[in-house]
Amino acid sequence: MALRSAEPRRRRLVGQPLLFAVSVFASLGVFLFGYDQGVMSGIITGPHFIKYFERPDAVAIGTMVAVLEVGAFVTSLAAGRVGDIIGRKGTLFIGAIVFTLGGAIQTFTTGFWSMVFARAISGAGVGLLSTIVPIYQSEISPPNHRGALAAAEFTGNVFGYSVSVWTDYFCSFIDSDYSWRIPLFIQCIIGALLAAGSLIMPESPRWLIDTDKDDEGLRVIADLHGGDLDNPVAKTEYREIKDKVSLERESGEGRSYAMMWRKYKRRVLLAMSSQAFAQLNGINVISYYAPKVFEEAGWHGRQAILMTGVNSIVYVLSTLPPWYLVDRWGRRPILLSGAVVMAVALFSTGYFLYLDRPETPNAVVICVIIFNAAFGYSWGPLPWLYPPEIMPLTVRAKGVSLSTATNWAFNFLVGEMTPYLQEVITWRLYIMHAFFCCCSFILVYFLYPETKGVSLEDMDAVFGEASSNRSFANGAVSERSTFLQGPPSGSLYPPSRRRPQVGWSVEFEF
Repeated sequence: MALRSAEPRRRRLVGQPLLFAVSVFASLGVFLFGYDQGVMSGIITGPHFIKYFERPDAVAIGTMVAVLEVGAFVTSLAAGRVGDIIGRKGTLFIGAIVFTLGGAIQTFTTGFWSMVFARAISGAGVGLLSTIVPIYQSEISPPNHRGALAAAEFTGNVFGYSVSVWTDYFCSFIDSDYSWRIPLFIQCIIGALLAAGSLIMPESPRWLIDTDKDDEGLRVIADLHGGDLDNPVAKTEYREIKDKVSLERESGEGRSYAMMWRKYKRRVLLAMSSQAFAQLNGINVISYYAPKVFEEAGWHGRQAILMTGVNSIVYVLSTLPPWYLVDRWGRRPILLSGAVVMAVALFSTGYFLYLDRPETPNAVVICVIIFNAAFGYSWGPLPWLYPPEIMPLTVRAKGVSLSTATNWAFNFLVGEMTPYLQEVITWRLYIMHAFFCCCSFILVYFLYPETKGVSLEDMDAVFGEASSNRSFANGAVSERSTFLQGPPSGSLYPPSRRRPQVGWSVEFEF
């Protein structure tokens, strides 16, 4: 074997520091998404922005905000194929460059249509990033900490949102067009940092092995385990991935969207539904239009942005408990409890707006903060974790591509319709989203299986599926049996008679 444990390997990051560094850089991708979500919420209420764009109406504002989702929708559909062809790392780099370009055009926009065009370009970058980052994160994470790392990734998203809100607030004191151009420019700096970081990040070991770059894949796995190529846990992890890839190839089925739909329809629908309800549950009514919500409740001007900033801090803090809970409680309890609290908070928001009493402004702030906290703890992080978990390696990028496209489709729908619905149905808007929260509770309760602690290669068992649809003379052979009966062609290591415990938690104490 060409690769051996070499002394120079300690000159690079290995083990837990490597996993941490990769997670931080990957989280910059979702930080950008969060920043871009929040940055428009503050500047669209600013006097200089309103004057520059000649007092845009609700439809114009909705278009400037929501066109980002159009670009994101298009590229998220393509991201699955792009990620399979050039890899997770290359897709991250391209997404960061495209986003930075769009941010630059936004910063120097000359009018409504150039802003719309720039937002669409940024959306194209966000579509690539929002699809590939969850895939990349899930493919490098140990099973017992996969949920925690995904939750930490979402914290980066919400932190980006909070940073944008407070940037809007402090820039609102600038008495010129810089009050809205500076917040837009900051996203360019972050995008450039992500592009630079993606050049030094390791590639996903599962993608490397799936594309027959076995030595490189084994090296990445070994580095994530501490750098020793002879580590028995790293060898077994490599073998499981290689055997799984071989089984999929021997089944004779392609990797098209049609095959994925035919073979994994239930998984695809669950992945798509998680992202759809993440939007229908009402978060972007707050993320995109929080200052307008607070203005509707009685807070005005800079006070509305300040309340949005206070809300964003609570939002960030609410994303921290899942770091600990998601791999202990599981996915289902968190989604179910979050849906209940969100429904109550949204119903209460609509009720207090309907009453329109002196206590309404404070009551609405409290309800919105509770809603954001419940979302940040549940339906914020988990719909980004669940799809890459449940989709098999051969169609993971395509499956996550569809689920992410669903996110952006409903994201656009909510973003475009909210300003209009706030004027037409007023307080009833929040009752409507409370109803969707109730629907999401029912869906999870009856249809979502638990995936806590299950390795990606063992996910077939969760859905009661054989790992291969081919039949053998002695009957169907499960994925696990291949580990015991003999090596697939091309595997660097024969299966051991006694398998060491699989799971990177052996190496990492979180």
